[in-house]
Order: sequence, then C-alpha cells, then structure tokens
Amino acid sequence: MNKLRAAWRAWRAIVHVLRGLWIIRREFGRMTEAQKRLVVREWSLQMLAILGVSLEVRGPVHRSGPLLVVANHISWLDILVMNACQPARFVSKADAGHWPVLGALIRGAGTLFIERERRRDAMRVVHLMAERLVDHDIVAVFPEGTTGDGRSVLPFHANLLQAAISTGAPVMPVALGYRDPVGRTISDAPLFIGDTTLASSIWRTLCADGVLAVVNHGSPEPAHGRERRIWARELQETVGRLAADI
Repeated sequence: MNKLRAAWRAWRAIVHVLRGLWIIRREFGRMTEAQKRLVVREWSLQMLAILGVSLEVRGPVHRSGPLLVVANHISWLDILVMNACQPARFVSKADAGHWPVLGALIRGAGTLFIERERRRDAMRVVHLMAERLVDHDIVAVFPEGTTGDGRSVLPFHANLLQAAISTGAPVMPVALGYRDPVGRTISDAPLFIGDTTLASSIWRTLCADGVLAVVNHGSPEPAHGRERRIWARELQETVGRLAADI
C-alpha cells in the first residue's frame, strides 16, 4: 500500500512540477515581484501537501526585505519548505540547476547558483546577493555548504555574510527540522546526505506515513560591526539553539 500511495504521490508531483514550469515560462513575465512571491508560496504549499508533508511555522515571518535568511541544510525539501512560509531568492550549489526537471524549476524561480569548488565564485555571488538586498529582496542561504543529518548544525561558512555587511541588511537565523507527525521523533525520510541519491531520498519521502516539517524563525539582527567570521559562529550557535527547540 505504501508503494501504491508513493506512486500516486509521485505522479501528482510530476504534474505539479510541469504546472510550475508552465507558470514560470508563460506567466512570470507579466507578474510583479509581489505576485511572483505569492504564486511561489501557494505552489510550494500545494507541493508539500502532495508529498504528504505538513508544515509547522514558528516565530515571525517577514514578507519583505532587505533580509538575508541563514538556515541549516538537511534535504532537497528545504527550499520547498522555506518557500511555503516565506518565499526567498535562494543561493544554491550549481549542481541543483542540472537536476532533471527540478533544475529547470529552480532556475526559473530566480535562484542564484554558486560553484562551491571555485573559491573566487563566492565573491561573484556576494555581489549578486548585495544587488538583490539593495532592491529590498529576501535572500536565503545555507551557510553549512552541505546537508547534515538534522541532529546538529555544521560550522557556517562566512563568505556570503559579506552581502549583508556591505548593504547593512539584517540577517535572520532559521532552523529546519523534520519530524514524525505522531511521535515527533526525527524523521530520516527526507535526508539527503552522504551517498544518498536524490531519487532515493525523494522515494523515501513519498513512501513515508507523513512528514512534519518545522521552520523555527529567530529574530533578524544587524551586523553591529561584527567581523563576518565571528558573526557566522554566533549565527551557527543561534540556529543550533533554534533547532534544539524543534
């Protein structure tokens, strides 16, 4: 029964992804930024429902920028979950832009891609992020630089915080967690770490008896003159405390 349910969810998800691509290619050009954010939020909420993922949002949700959001990274689901409560322009590894079908959707949503293997590419992305923050956009990054198991928060890379420092934009720490809807134990279904393939992670999520995604928002904070490496460590600690409270 789980496999039949998973297959039905997969079919509906594919149809929903194709609908998203159609909206991006045919309608986004006529929309304002506010309208785009609303469409992204509604589309993401619908996709979570299709996948059997429920959403719990804690703390204040900010609908406008300038704001840089920093969060721990667990799964391919993270962007969907965050967009379902607070649409943002994400910075993502370049590989995600080449994912089958999903890559076109991620690119169409205005994601900024970074080549993590090229150290100098971070400066290019910082400039792009700063431009978006100056335009009062919300930009979201995963400073760990990779996915974790959801049980701890890995050290934060500091480079991308320079965009907030240069523009004076506040940074909001956010913790993500995935739980079993009944017992609230940690759900490993959406994990995307190590040798796990994207396809196997998606299939595990589709087969699960439901997943509860929790987004715990902290309070936005300015740099207050802090050097970016110090700020990165403090933000990591804050996200760790928020994650422990999920």
